[in-house]
Amino acid sequence: MSLISALPAADSYKSTGKGAWSSAFAVSELATASFAAVGQELARLITAMNLAPTTPEISVNHRLASLWYGSSFKPDGWEMPSLWDPIAGDYQASDGWIRLHTNLPSHRAAALKVLKAQANRDAVAQAVKDWSIADLETSVVAEGGAAAAMRGRTEWLEHPQGRAVSRDPLIGWHSPRHITPRDRPEATARRPLAGLRVLDLTRVLAGPVSTRTLAGFGAEVLRIDPPGWDEPGVIPGISLGKHCAYLDLKSPAGLKKLEDLLAQADVFIHGYRPGALDALGLTKIKRDELAPNRIEVTLNAYGWQGPWSNRRGFDSLVQMSAGIADAGRAWAKAEKPTPLPVQALDHATGYLMAATVLSAMAEAASANSIMLAQLSLARTAELLAALAKSEQDEEITTPTTSDYAQEIEASGWGPGHRLKPALSVGQAHMSWPLPAAKLGTSQPIWPSLTT
Repeated sequence: MSLISALPAADSYKSTGKGAWSSAFAVSELATASFAAVGQELARLITAMNLAPTTPEISVNHRLASLWYGSSFKPDGWEMPSLWDPIAGDYQASDGWIRLHTNLPSHRAAALKVLKAQANRDAVAQAVKDWSIADLETSVVAEGGAAAAMRGRTEWLEHPQGRAVSRDPLIGWHSPRHITPRDRPEATARRPLAGLRVLDLTRVLAGPVSTRTLAGFGAEVLRIDPPGWDEPGVIPGISLGKHCAYLDLKSPAGLKKLEDLLAQADVFIHGYRPGALDALGLTKIKRDELAPNRIEVTLNAYGWQGPWSNRRGFDSLVQMSAGIADAGRAWAKAEKPTPLPVQALDHATGYLMAATVLSAMAEAASANSIMLAQLSLARTAELLAALAKSEQDEEITTPTTSDYAQEIEASGWGPGHRLKPALSVGQAHMSWPLPAAKLGTSQPIWPSLTT
């Protein structure tokens, strides 16, 4: 088998454009290589499906790939909500720095309960000063919140979870089996994923990036969220090309509907922590029964073995845990944590997830066995830490007008412009007929099966 296990070689694709994000780490190099990974596996799929007479050329625009790691959408005449809750951020404790992630109401409540603080930043900052970073991290996590103490790289690599992550492969393939892919007569060299049904049960940000990528090459993506769920600062960026529906999976009717959707899906992408799907009744045995021919890819924050494999986490927290924010601080000669200029762990993991789906599809199209795949933000952090920076004579800061497509995108919030696509694979150029939509604006059905 030749399932993807690493970034592609630099000489296997064409790279255009120049510039780099200013960082201690090779963020722009990772951006280009992760897009190229998608291109490499899509080219393999196009070849395996005989959609083109020759292996298509892969072309990545380095500047645009870097910019897609930030915000891809520019509102026209209106402003998007802030990405962050007012309390979220870095705080100085008695012996170092800690980051509190409070974007979700439950995580905010957990942090405030532990700190016995009022819901304002000054009160939280004062309360944090009385804690050690280790004790506060442990207490917030135990309360069901999300927090990460800032560790150095050496400290992380010696930490039990850091050691566990270092043993994880970049992409953990397991449970080999043969599948029979469904015929997709709609698929062409221009839209190789046309007719592909992708069930998306992921949240910010890596998983939605992966499904947005698949939608860009023609896949039909159905995203499912709990009723009332919203992520207002990021949804305009990552609901592009998708149908977004609400389902209450804790109700028998909602779970039955999800099972029906899964049975009709070709690809299942989710971000549930270990054991969470089992708790819903969707064990691997059940999923195999419902959708024996599915491709399945999942992710978590801190890896799939070790004491933190079940820990809640986000890109900004993993950067603190894994020594990235501390290395950035030293590089910038700063006193405070210095994270990456963009949420590169999320984006890179997302593109690698999309590449993983395509890799499994290419193997299945060649009548080879496939496997389920697991990725994690923490393992992607190790990939970034090992990646060499190249010389760049131009710093990337913000997009210019020429970086955006001329067409107006009528998003669910208002008009705007989307960055130009960064990747092409032969005749296949990324495009999204569906504009970004608010969550819950579609029905939990496969539109292609109702027409």
